[in-house]
Amino acid sequence: MKFMCNVIVDNDIADTLSPADWADIGEKSLAYDRALMDRGVFIAAQALHGRETARTVRVRHGVAAVTDGPFMESKEVIAGFILIDVPDIDAAMEVARNIPMASVGAVEVRPVMVF
Repeated sequence: MKFMCNVIVDNDIADTLSPADWADIGEKSLAYDRALMDRGVFIAAQALHGRETARTVRVRHGVAAVTDGPFMESKEVIAGFILIDVPDIDAAMEVARNIPMASVGAVEVRPVMVF
């Protein structure tokens, strides 16, 4: 079963980290991705640029409106994702608990819909 692990960063915590802290989290994140690959559960993972690079599109009555920034003002923003294929939600939660970026935010785990 496929699950999306949305990695969410709390900017209040992230703003306190040094460049060395970020480098350490980055190294741990890449190592964790490799471990998931070795286990055969990794599908894809990507990090996102900061919220200042985001644009949001809303379409109402056929008219698109574009605004700079994330969907809503929040101290937490989506920083990336890991897509996995594991037997069940318990296995997905085990993966999420060990994502290094969870230490500076949260990981939202959701099953992927099959059409």
